[in-house]
Amino acid sequence: MDYNKQSLEANLRLLTINDQTALEESLNSILVSLPKEYSKLINEAFIYKRIPKEYLLSSILFAVSSSIGRTFYIKALGYKNYANCYFTIIGSRGDTKTEAKNIATYPLKEKDHDDYDNYLEEVKDSQEVETNVKRKQILIQNATIEATYQIHANNPNSIGIFMDEIHTLIEKMTNSNSRDGAAWRSFFLESYTNGHIDIARKTTDSFRIKETYATLMGGLQKEFIPFLFSKGNLESGFIDRLFFTTKITVNKTLTRGEIDPKLINDYCEGLKNILSYKRQSEFEEETKKQFQVILTQDAENRIFTYTQELIDRQHNAIPIIREYMAKMQISIQKLSLLGFMIRNAIQRTFKDKLTIADVELAIALNEFYLLNFEVILKGTRAQKEVLPSIDSIISLAKKNGASQKAVAEITGTHKGTISKKWNKAS
Repeated sequence: MDYNKQSLEANLRLLTINDQTALEESLNSILVSLPKEYSKLINEAFIYKRIPKEYLLSSILFAVSSSIGRTFYIKALGYKNYANCYFTIIGSRGDTKTEAKNIATYPLKEKDHDDYDNYLEEVKDSQEVETNVKRKQILIQNATIEATYQIHANNPNSIGIFMDEIHTLIEKMTNSNSRDGAAWRSFFLESYTNGHIDIARKTTDSFRIKETYATLMGGLQKEFIPFLFSKGNLESGFIDRLFFTTKITVNKTLTRGEIDPKLINDYCEGLKNILSYKRQSEFEEETKKQFQVILTQDAENRIFTYTQELIDRQHNAIPIIREYMAKMQISIQKLSLLGFMIRNAIQRTFKDKLTIADVELAIALNEFYLLNFEVILKGTRAQKEVLPSIDSIISLAKKNGASQKAVAEITGTHKGTISKKWNKAS
């Protein structure tokens, strides 16, 4: 098959259709490529719970990514890659973002409940014996950056940052006076490529995480999107690492019934199978800590040709998209491993090879999230074009005899900034 010709035809097709149609076609191609257990679960959740298909898809990918940890990895194009990814679901209040995340992460939360009960028992027993009890944990829902460092040190295989809304986190990152915000951004930038973290403290124990593995999932309301592109998030590359999911599918019809329990059970069993491998590797007496997933020659060749295609497309892309495509050359490997784990989770056939079908699914996902990013970018630009600039507002204010204070209050801009621009305005 001529993949370059196929990709060219797909790109030409996207130029002739609108954003909504492109997103729908991209999503449908992914659902068709998924194992039927996952696609049926997504479709039935859409029918009976009216959950947008794209929301549950991203939530499932996050749950699988969080389950894998550093237990499985692949090597391609001279790089070693894990499957940790960052996801952000964009929508309005009432769009059932939370329900999608709850369904997908239910097995992980149940495991965290069990681990917490075991932790309490161990703490109780340790009162008689001097020992350092470490709590096992998969997901973090509410923690400071210092606590997150400590939790990851106690769970070096992986940690998942799971938030209902990430606006507070973004707000910290855009606040130049927030030490936590800068630390959070640095943590996510470093962890994306599994870099090390070394924490040295005067009052408490120091520790070093040799290879980080963090995942991220959170919702974001549409009106907060501009915060993502402000004050260092874009320049640092944090935005380039996010898989955005905009609202694509809508079900306005109530349907009696419920999701087939077998679909939920199969999905849960798949995650449990992945987690069992991960937990087994964490035992001190276990000699084999990691498993390399071997690629077929066709799969390796397809990653090579697609990565070259991304490099070629970068030259004709606008700067923001160009940087995003650079990260896509990393995410294609992460998503290929994710696709492999999804395909083999329920049957527990993790010793199989990663095939070209896994890579094709990864490519479809990579292009899907690029489309979502482009749609968000267009919306942000349109919003900026509609809003007048601060300079034009000041000029109009001076013309009509309005005060600097009034301009500051209306625009939300600091008084000092208004004062500096005031004297320069015509």
